[in-house]
Amino acid sequence: MRSRIPSIISVALAAGCSGGSETCGPQGAGAFALVAAGTGVSLTYGDLVASQNNDCPAAGAPAGVVSLTITGKQMGTAGLVTLCVPRPDELATTAAPLGSGVELVDFTGSDPTCSYELDMVTPPTGTATAHGLCDNGSNAAGFALDFDGGLSFDRTCGTTVDTVAVTLTGDVAVTVGG
Repeated sequence: MRSRIPSIISVALAAGCSGGSETCGPQGAGAFALVAAGTGVSLTYGDLVASQNNDCPAAGAPAGVVSLTITGKQMGTAGLVTLCVPRPDELATTAAPLGSGVELVDFTGSDPTCSYELDMVTPPTGTATAHGLCDNGSNAAGFALDFDGGLSFDRTCGTTVDTVAVTLTGDVAVTVGG
């Protein structure tokens, strides 16, 4: 009798799933679950959408690997987040450093008294990890990003301008757009 194991493996590989998971998609991650919080500030982001725009291509990436641009918004305000992932194939299997493996392109927000903008001088810290990421981030099922890091915002409250450090945490769903 012929073994079914090679055919099962072939089906899993053909599905394009990676990261040791045979399930594509966000797997229960929240739609608005990315939180930037620090002393006197807590901003929540979500509605993340990934597109294969090739905005930040990685030199030496394998053929067929296209960088992802991920955009989202702050809950309840006009704040925005834009990320770029040069190597989504690596993100599927390895925690990516914030700032290089997951580039922070734009991060803005507001609360009732202040506005916030990514401090481009202070480098971010920590990592982002993907789960459910298949087909290098192009699978219609989407995926999730789990953040564990920090960044700094330039904060403007009336005429007072300062810098505030925040932690960046959360397991947030990412849908795939065109």
